[in-house]
Amino acid sequence: MQLEGKIALVTGASRGIGAAISLRLAREGADLALCDLFTEGAEQEVAPAIRELGRRAEVFQCNVVDSEAATTTVKKVQTAFGGLDILVNNAGITDDSLLLRMSDEQWDRVLKVNLTGTFNCTRAVARLMLKQKSGAIISVASVIGVMGNAGQANYAASKAGIIGLTKSIAKEFGSRGIRANAVAPGYIATEMTEKLSAEARDQMLSQVPLNRPGTAEDVADVVCFLASPAASYITGQVLHIDGGMVM
Repeated sequence: MQLEGKIALVTGASRGIGAAISLRLAREGADLALCDLFTEGAEQEVAPAIRELGRRAEVFQCNVVDSEAATTTVKKVQTAFGGLDILVNNAGITDDSLLLRMSDEQWDRVLKVNLTGTFNCTRAVARLMLKQKSGAIISVASVIGVMGNAGQANYAASKAGIIGLTKSIAKEFGSRGIRANAVAPGYIATEMTEKLSAEARDQMLSQVPLNRPGTAEDVADVVCFLASPAASYITGQVLHIDGGMVM
């Protein structure tokens, strides 16, 4: 178990990709701090499943948009676990609209949750990781942040921003033993994509050479790899988990 004795904080951990990442890290030996704005799923499903694996799981309510809340949550995690080794910035939302119809509120909300939330949590965790001179930060971007998408200007901008932020973190903190990488999922079967029309899903699938949607577990496996010693010489990278979609 490559993450034995490690402490991981995962945002947006109550469901979907965040829940899958949390469980995958636990299977590799990590103890988990599960953070979410709405904690019901983490408390009732994810945390009990992690504890069944023999790992520790604690749930923390946190609005990542609030920088003070992010800092306070990291302090609580440090107090509860005695340290922090891995941060997974997974919390994110969509609020789609064509550009000319997109409101200021739609733009601001998505950028704040996806990009500012990632910044807030990373900055809070970095202070601790810099002191211990080690750490792994993995942020969930998207293929949309690489290729763009009509009707998702706010989401695309936020995920492209995460990629730029990740590369900057890697350059700033690399000399202190901190690695920063991102994953860019493509068409992943989650509650979010299930809300799309059958026509939209078929159109997305037509762009995937592997001819199937990905799973949350596909993303979790790569995040676990990036968090592990197996990726000790990888930083500032974006790994595409998209079945060849962007290719």
